[in-house]
Amino acid sequence: MTAGVPEFPGAVGLSELNVYPWETADDLHGGSPHLHTTCTEAYVVVGGRGELHTLTASGYAEHPLNPGDVVWFTPGTIHRAVDVEDLKVVVVMQNSGLPEAGDAVMTFPPEHLRDEEAYRRAASLAGPDGVPSPQRARERRDLAVEGFTEILRRTRAGDTTALAEFHAAAAALVRPRTGRFRERWQRGAAAVARRTGEQIDALERGEHAHLADGVVTRLERPESTTLGMCGFLAPYDAARVAAGA
Repeated sequence: MTAGVPEFPGAVGLSELNVYPWETADDLHGGSPHLHTTCTEAYVVVGGRGELHTLTASGYAEHPLNPGDVVWFTPGTIHRAVDVEDLKVVVVMQNSGLPEAGDAVMTFPPEHLRDEEAYRRAASLAGPDGVPSPQRARERRDLAVEGFTEILRRTRAGDTTALAEFHAAAAALVRPRTGRFRERWQRGAAAVARRTGEQIDALERGEHAHLADGVVTRLERPESTTLGMCGFLAPYDAARVAAGA
């Protein structure tokens, strides 16, 4: 976190998400199925209607998403945001910034998961001109749906290895990035937890100097969006406050 800018509570990430309305091969609409390897994620539904489809070792489930609903899911949960009617969500993500550092892995077919280069090509948003495009976002979404559909088919047929194979491939893909993961965690969530412990220790000693350091931070609604895995994503970035952006 940039010096002088307080972390968002718990050092979590915060983004606005408009789920893709694009139709899929299985007659649904929405984003790319994927999982996170170290982060719990939460959806706070602020508009529209939709569903969250999940697959874990406990099975497949479909969770309705209506305004005011909150749903969260832990690492290893394959999840798919499905748009029914203009679904809008505020995403709260553990370990701020970590998903953007490569914590997420999309459910591409196995040939795209065999190594980092193959995965990078499949996940790239750049078109032939090198510029990110909605067309590429849609193509990679369709590829992830293809892989997810096969994992789900095998699982429903009683093949318990399908999900385990994807978990193993995802873990192998992120293994080279774990140093970056640890650094972000140490600067963020771990540092915030330590600071809370220090404040509790101070209060136990009858000290309260940290209370004089109270500040207020305001973030305006992000103006620009990016092409995320689930939809058009507008991340809130506290670092922009310090930069005067």
